[in-house]
Amino acid sequence: MGFVIIISMNLMVWVSFILLVSVNGRFVVEKSSISVLSPDNLRSKHDSAIGNFGIPDYGGTLIGTIVYPSDKSSSNGCNSFDVKSHSSSAPIFLLLDRGDCYFALKVWNAQKAGAAAVLVADNIDEPLITMDSPEESSDSEGYIDKIKIPSALIHRSFGETLKKASLKGEDIMIKLDWTESMPHPDERVEYELWTNSNDECGVRCDDQMNFVKNFKGHAQILEKGGFTQFTPHYITWYCPEAFILSKQCKSQCINHGRYCAPDPEQDFGKGYEGKDVVVENLRQLCVHRVANESNRSWVWWDYVTDFHIRCSMKEKRYSKECAEDVMNSLELPIEKIQKCMGDPEADVDNPVLKIEQDLQMMPTTAQYVVQVFIVCYV
Repeated sequence: MGFVIIISMNLMVWVSFILLVSVNGRFVVEKSSISVLSPDNLRSKHDSAIGNFGIPDYGGTLIGTIVYPSDKSSSNGCNSFDVKSHSSSAPIFLLLDRGDCYFALKVWNAQKAGAAAVLVADNIDEPLITMDSPEESSDSEGYIDKIKIPSALIHRSFGETLKKASLKGEDIMIKLDWTESMPHPDERVEYELWTNSNDECGVRCDDQMNFVKNFKGHAQILEKGGFTQFTPHYITWYCPEAFILSKQCKSQCINHGRYCAPDPEQDFGKGYEGKDVVVENLRQLCVHRVANESNRSWVWWDYVTDFHIRCSMKEKRYSKECAEDVMNSLELPIEKIQKCMGDPEADVDNPVLKIEQDLQMMPTTAQYVVQVFIVCYV
């Protein structure tokens, strides 16, 4: 199996010219497959994006018949309705239209109506996205925790095909398949953490580090026992080519503007610089890589927590020298880690940070605070 732990980190907007920068990021969309079993003319297999609520039958399958409400007022699932009177003896999979209300509310109404699963047809042509649950403040009824049926978003074109066949009265049997939904090549749970070494960003940074400290013991036990495979990730963005020689880019970027982070104090004239954060992020990535090579991947948790305590920005000890003291105390090979990090002044791609940027595929702009996950409510 595998899952993703995603920590929300606010990245402050740099300066006015950065507002024009497009920042790309890619985030995991957990998928399952859907096979149309009948009628014969519709037999096919499709991807779907698993909803971030309810209970998918990981490792299993479920066969049922598609029902698309013919009443326009019910087709979006935003209001209570009834499908229990449907003549099919098989489990009912409700097909609903996207839009007008939260995904989770649609599924809750479908569950109350007797559906065994829900497929939401996208209303635009786009790659599959994860249907997320709304904020707690929007769940006055507390229905999110009561959702027990699985749900998934499907492509618009596939949804239109199913709608037309259903409205014609055809009996559409499909199989929901979660057997390959999550990677399990070695029977370990795989999970990722998007994080940052900056400890001067206020409550967000404090919450992040509290999580790391509190989860550290559990993570290391699971890792040492061979039950999990953990991978940390760090966010960077790039400086526009026209501004590479500017004071702002020079202070916030390494490798000639390729990998950047915002100024920790939001003041270019004092304290630490964004490039200090990028270098430490790179060091922490290499700590994990090198430790993993010697089958000590759990040491990353020790390094990160020790570095936060001993090398905090708030104590003015956020430095290479302090980092090396921590590495020495953990018997980490400093030379190997430095080799992994490469030269931050070189006008070339850094292979480690290049992978991290390639993993960031979320289309957005730096006009607003960037968060490390996609929230799709409706």
